[in-house]
Amino acid sequence: MSAISVGQALVLGVVEGVTEFLPISSTGHLKIAEGVMGLPVDDRSVVAFTAVIQVGAIGAVLVYFFTDIRRLATAWVHGLTDRELRQHHEFRFACWIFYATLPVVAVGLAAKSLIDGPLASLWIVAGSLLAGSAFMWFADRFGRRKRGEDDIDLTDAMAVGSSQILALLFPGFSRSGATMSTALVRDLDRVAATRLSFFLSIPALTGAGLYELKDAVGGGVSILPLVVGTVVSFAVAYASIAWLLRYVARHSFDVFVAYRIVVGLALFGLLATGALAA
Repeated sequence: MSAISVGQALVLGVVEGVTEFLPISSTGHLKIAEGVMGLPVDDRSVVAFTAVIQVGAIGAVLVYFFTDIRRLATAWVHGLTDRELRQHHEFRFACWIFYATLPVVAVGLAAKSLIDGPLASLWIVAGSLLAGSAFMWFADRFGRRKRGEDDIDLTDAMAVGSSQILALLFPGFSRSGATMSTALVRDLDRVAATRLSFFLSIPALTGAGLYELKDAVGGGVSILPLVVGTVVSFAVAYASIAWLLRYVARHSFDVFVAYRIVVGLALFGLLATGALAA
């Protein structure tokens, strides 16, 4: 493949930053953007590039939630040597984030060839956008939203963490959409669901980005586009996080559901007419 240019990296960085934490599918939008720019969506180095620039978005989470992350990390470290502290919610929550990441890691390694190959199709993206919209609509309508962040338990964390597999196997479903919706089905309120989704994104996306780094560089992508894409995704993602937390405190997910349906149907149309290659 031809190397990803700095201009293309800039565009992909903006797309990644805007869509990573909004429940509209960053992977789906990145693949659409790649298709529009003529990049092969199933090329190994292109897939790796998008995984690497996700680290910029994760950096935004680390900075935005630095106080919370430091509190959890401190509780975990102290809890290793103090049995009484291991009963505190902060220690347990830190452990649950780790446990809840294991299912998606296992599936990601086992199904890697499918994820990078057949499942990278834009037809899959279009279908997953619509399927994910239905799940989000159901969760937002029927979740009772009566539990806050302090009420999260191991079952919640495992259910929400495992839901990341949907987005891994079906790009377009949306990792944040799947995790937030699963949390709502578990009766967490929207803010707690969103914050849990953010915390679960840290180990999953950081690990994926570091794992794919060698393939991005080795596949013809130079360091400069990687740096540009990652820095841009960090800046844009930080603004997106701040906006989303304010938004979900007062609004439903209806606007995201409607947007996903429009994009999914439009993508089906472009693929069916040959205006966009799968």
